[in-house]
Amino acid sequence: MKYTLILLSLFSLFLSACSKEVKIDIPGYEQQVVIDGSIETDAPPLVLLSKSNDIYSPTNLDAYLENFISGAIVTVSNGLTTVQLDEICTDNLPAGTEEIAAGIFGIPAAELANFHLCAYTSFNTDIWGQVGKTYNLTVTFDGKTYTSSTTILQSTPPVNMFYKLSGSFTDKGYSWVTLNDPPNQYDAYKLQYKRSGKPQFEDVWNPFFDDQFFDGKTFDFSFDDKTTYDDPNVPDNVKGYFNLGDTVILKLSKLDRSAYEFFEKKYNQLFNAGNPFSTPTNVPTNIKGGALGVWVGYSPAYDTLVCIP
Repeated sequence: MKYTLILLSLFSLFLSACSKEVKIDIPGYEQQVVIDGSIETDAPPLVLLSKSNDIYSPTNLDAYLENFISGAIVTVSNGLTTVQLDEICTDNLPAGTEEIAAGIFGIPAAELANFHLCAYTSFNTDIWGQVGKTYNLTVTFDGKTYTSSTTILQSTPPVNMFYKLSGSFTDKGYSWVTLNDPPNQYDAYKLQYKRSGKPQFEDVWNPFFDDQFFDGKTFDFSFDDKTTYDDPNVPDNVKGYFNLGDTVILKLSKLDRSAYEFFEKKYNQLFNAGNPFSTPTNVPTNIKGGALGVWVGYSPAYDTLVCIP
């Protein structure tokens, strides 16, 4: 017993001798401008401006609303035409645009007028998106200027869409897409869908993917109805399914590499949030001048599926 106590004491001293105080120098927080801008074929540019938040700052609705930026000068140029975008705010929306604004800001349409949230866009069709053109964005705010550039690529339409019943169900299943990826070139995609009659397209769970593993291949893939997971009227055992007879509209958009790298890292960070074993991810940006965010051009292709096997 005596020797056991001595050994335990020596072991404890050994462990304490091996310990070392580690000091981590965490850099101070510096607020930055965040740019969320996009332009797609036959549609106007749309730019949202906000300020970044400290990780320890409040995450309530008031904090979210206070971060949006108003009063900036935002221009878009396609090389031939340069247009200063108009600032349009939720408390003074053009009639008929409420549902679109609700989808942009994530606030119910009936409540939009209660807030002063602004986006930058233009009704001048000379600056609307066209395939093959490069669009240069310039944002000036608080004495600083931020720039970016994106190109609208040629779209790749899906070859086919079809519906498959799942398991033993006779009225529920998944929507499927056949894609023929162009060979010997880099391609990145964004996948969205909506049920017929709905105003807004929904992103699938992970809407962005590239052809790293299927360049030049033809393949099938499925997607589920994400909207059912938050619907209390849909029983748990049938969430994610499309019903027999549903009409589903697909939107498959192409985007350039720099924009894809932003979204790929962003979603990777979202999916791994809180996982202590995941690799830390820095989300890149294609904005120059010290701002965060992305300026992206989309070239969508559409297809419609009636959910009948």
